[in-house]
Amino acid sequence: MLGSQSQTQANQHTHSSNQQVTASKNAKARYFLAWRWHFYAGLFVIPFMLMLSLTGIVMLFDDEIEQLRYSDIISVIPNGAVHSVEQQMQAVQAKYPDATITQFVSAADPSSANRFNVRMADGESVLVTVDPYRALVLGEIDRSNSWYQLANDIHGTLLIGQWGDYLIEVSASLGILLLISGIYMWLPTDNAAKAGFLKVRFASGSRIVMRDLHANLGGILSVVLLLFLLSGLAWAGVWGAKMVQGWNTFPTYYTWGDKPQSTQTHASLNHGSEEEMPWNLEQAAVPQSTGHHGGSHEHHVQGYDSSQSVAIDNVIAQAERLGFTRFKVFLPQSETGVYTIAANSMAGDVTDPREDRTTHIDQYSGEVLVDVTWQDYSVIAKLMAAGVSLHQGDLSVVNKVLNLLFCIAFIVISITGAMMWWLRRPSKQNKLGVPARFEQDGIWKLGLVSVVVISLCFPLAGAAIVATLVFDALVVARSTKLREYLAS
Repeated sequence: MLGSQSQTQANQHTHSSNQQVTASKNAKARYFLAWRWHFYAGLFVIPFMLMLSLTGIVMLFDDEIEQLRYSDIISVIPNGAVHSVEQQMQAVQAKYPDATITQFVSAADPSSANRFNVRMADGESVLVTVDPYRALVLGEIDRSNSWYQLANDIHGTLLIGQWGDYLIEVSASLGILLLISGIYMWLPTDNAAKAGFLKVRFASGSRIVMRDLHANLGGILSVVLLLFLLSGLAWAGVWGAKMVQGWNTFPTYYTWGDKPQSTQTHASLNHGSEEEMPWNLEQAAVPQSTGHHGGSHEHHVQGYDSSQSVAIDNVIAQAERLGFTRFKVFLPQSETGVYTIAANSMAGDVTDPREDRTTHIDQYSGEVLVDVTWQDYSVIAKLMAAGVSLHQGDLSVVNKVLNLLFCIAFIVISITGAMMWWLRRPSKQNKLGVPARFEQDGIWKLGLVSVVVISLCFPLAGAAIVATLVFDALVVARSTKLREYLAS
């Protein structure tokens, strides 16, 4: 009897030990599978992460750079009464007789110049600064030749247009896979992970130091990085424009209501790549003026008789009555065009996204046609407005400084990740140094679900993952050299 009990206990102990060995084996296999995903995604994402962080820093300090470059033409000395905006416009028109004034930008404070966006005969636009106390043109700012514009073009398209936008969208989408797999490896689930969790072991060698910096910075800042990725992806050409932005274009009562609409969208009001219109209005149509606009006199600038339009000073007075403080006024450019008054946190007109407001005014009657405020935004549009303000560092000096630190941290994460691979790669073996592959029982459901969800939510990431699997099955599997190069 005693022998039977002892045998039973021994069998139970053996079964328990086998279960622990299997569980440990599967955990190790899952860890290395996550590491392989992290490694492959990192190979693609790291160069883009470095580019986005570096160009982001330049864009973050756009105002400071502009102040250094153009301080002599953007600062004024308050002196007496301010001339009317109409008089200031006349001074601009006299300076640029063959150009079209498209926009008035009110000064941020009494010691700053007013600005007028002027479209030249060749189609290019420049910002002309005017001393409001003397109605004197001070100079021009060519935004297309600014550090911000160059950084923004690289940040958004790599200077290669739509294909650059697609590549950046793929990298940002795969960045989410990189983030998820990184968090999985960072969490202290075994002794190796616990040893470096939330600490940097400076006495353990350069690779351990880089591993601790990479893992802990990435883990601690994972939510911040996710917010940066999502708010940036909302501007991308597929996930942003075709999916998220398309479903959140506002407002439905305006888009499908009885307001007369033009074929012009709000995005067409932007100057170059400057995002001056709210994200959720970009794809919506602009209304049309329906007041009296008889006559067919040719205007030497705008091609129609603008003398019948409401004077811009009256529009500005109306904007102030409506509660606008710092704002832009987009001038009508045709007989059916409208005045558009905009204060947009994404464009830096206001710092609090809850103060966003876009108002369209009939150029003849002065009637308010459409008035869109924060309260009218959808939930996603509100999140986007707040997210982009944080993304751009517009909320405060603290926001800007934190964003600078975040960009530096992302650069450190990228460089340490690349250096860790460089140090661990097989030297003189002509191998990439891919993390080892371990067999496991069954399918890792959590990992599979993560990849499927990312692929479904972010189509270009899904396309990249499918393309990689197809390449692996059709090319790598048939090439001995490639298999050896990608072996552990």
